[in-house]
Amino acid sequence: YPHEFSGGQRQRISIARGLILDPQFIVADEPVSALDVSIQAQILNLLMELREKMNLTYLFITHDLSVVHHISNRVAVLYLGTLCELAPAHDLFYEPRHPYTRALLSAIPKVGEKKAKHIKLKGEVPTPVNLPTGCVFHGRCVYANDRCSQEVPTLNELPNGGFVACHGVEEGRPMD
Repeated sequence: YPHEFSGGQRQRISIARGLILDPQFIVADEPVSALDVSIQAQILNLLMELREKMNLTYLFITHDLSVVHHISNRVAVLYLGTLCELAPAHDLFYEPRHPYTRALLSAIPKVGEKKAKHIKLKGEVPTPVNLPTGCVFHGRCVYANDRCSQEVPTLNELPNGGFVACHGVEEGRPMD
C-alpha cells in the first residue's frame, strides 16, 4: 500500500512510473519539496544521472533556489507568472540582470560573507487576478520609472544567450 512507503520511496516510484513511457521531456513540479535534505540529494542525483543516461530534458519547477542551482543548466525566473529572466544557470546565479532575480538571489546565505546584502522589496505583491499595468514588478522595483508603469517590457537577448524583460536593463540604467 502507498502509505507503507517513505516519501523518498514514493518519489522514486513516481519517477519510475514517468520513465516507463520512455519520455524525452519531463515536467517535475516541486519533486523534492516535502523531503528531508538527505533524501532530496538522493532524488536530485538520481534525476541528474537519469538525465545523462536517457538524454532527458526537465522542466523543473521549484521555489528552492539551492535545488535550482544544483540541477539546472538554464533557469527561468517568473514573477506573477511573467517571465523576467532566462539565462544559463551560472550566469543567472552570478550575474543576475533583472531586479527581481537580484532580490531573490540576495536572500540566499553565502558561505564566508559576514553580513549579507539582502535586497528588501518595497510594497505588497499584487494579486494575480488584477495585474498592474506595465511591468508587473514595477510597484516593488526601486529602479522603476514612468515607462515601467506604462509599458510591458519585451524580452531582450543578452550577450550570454539569456533574455531579460526589463526597461532598466534595456536602457542601460545603473542598477547597483
